[in-house]
Amino acid sequence: MVFNPDFNGSNAQQTAANPLLKYLQHQSPEVLARVAKSVSPEIKEIISHNVQGLVGVLPSDNFNVQITTDRENLAGLLASAMMTGYFLRQMEQRMHLEENLASTSSIATNSPTEK
Repeated sequence: MVFNPDFNGSNAQQTAANPLLKYLQHQSPEVLARVAKSVSPEIKEIISHNVQGLVGVLPSDNFNVQITTDRENLAGLLASAMMTGYFLRQMEQRMHLEENLASTSSIATNSPTEK
């Protein structure tokens, strides 16, 4: 799961109109790979199911599945997957923070009180 910043062969006019694409194109491949690797398997699975639900999935062993779309719809699908990934990552971090806070507060309530 690595983002290719030149996935659509974008020209200078398209890049200037899209600040996020411009930002991504100026990131090193190492940074993009590190960010992609930081995603948990659970998030990857949810995004995979989300994209499959958006595109529609038939078992490849029984069907010769081909999907045809235009650039705008594919860009929308990519944007949806990216936003889902960012949302899920934030929620995963929130879950871990709440778990840590809960364990911290339980430690604080179980410690002896000072007099």
